[in-house]
Amino acid sequence: MPEEFRSGIVAVVGRPNVGKSTLVNRMVGGKVAIVSDKPQTTRKRVLGIVNGSDFQLALVDTPGIHRPQHRMNAIMVRDALDAMAGADAVLFCADATVPPGGGERSIAKFLAETPRPTVAAINKIDKMSKPALLPRLEEYSRVADFSDIVPISAANGDGVDIVLGCLLRHLPEGPALYPADDWAPGDLAEKVAEQIREPALALTRDEVPFSLAVVVDQLEEDSARGLRIVYASIVVEREGQKGILVGKGGAMIREIGTTARLACEERFGGKFYLDLQVRTRERWREDDAFLTKIVNPEV
Repeated sequence: MPEEFRSGIVAVVGRPNVGKSTLVNRMVGGKVAIVSDKPQTTRKRVLGIVNGSDFQLALVDTPGIHRPQHRMNAIMVRDALDAMAGADAVLFCADATVPPGGGERSIAKFLAETPRPTVAAINKIDKMSKPALLPRLEEYSRVADFSDIVPISAANGDGVDIVLGCLLRHLPEGPALYPADDWAPGDLAEKVAEQIREPALALTRDEVPFSLAVVVDQLEEDSARGLRIVYASIVVEREGQKGILVGKGGAMIREIGTTARLACEERFGGKFYLDLQVRTRERWREDDAFLTKIVNPEV
């Protein structure tokens, strides 16, 4: 290990749907977090590791900070705040196409209460004109005391290397925290559950994505056939939502299953067999016993 090796933890925070997960995936160089155009896609912390010859950066993708309407959302917000408290630095992500508002000011208060060096990544610059960018950056510079403000596009990678360089300056000297070959630590069953949820989110709309959870009930390794067999439940709150997810003649659940299976095989390697069932559990977003399965229960 070279002298002056640096390693540390960076919490990635921001409002929902600003591109935090896309940015984390881009920085890691592989998929560690699912993405969708639905707000509140990330429901619990996801860890991705960026390794260099003289550094290791552990990125913690967090749920979007928002005003909670359900017990689940309160847990998600607390999870994001806890990640900031335990980090060496914070990466604040915002949407350049939207001026800062009350949500950003609320996050700024949390940043002030848990002082950490904070880099601001103003994302989605590929979706706005250059003349409009400079005034927008000036607006965000007044939100909090950022050490750096970097305009980026997580979608195409513009500015992401600059963000990485800014973060590395804030890492303490010390040994690597994770094995160098493990860039996506975590439980496979949880990752598979999220990979099933991704196409379910993409294929549904209105309230269904917010009322939808995925739990892997059982994951078996059939080494003789080189196959992972997954039994999973897609859980919704109402019978009508169940009908949408099953679809006419089972068409929707088959499409979700096929898409998720191919994604699992590409992401995790090997062959997968997915057995998906859609179940109804009323008001599960307020149910502590169920929430322990899908979000961090330590609130």
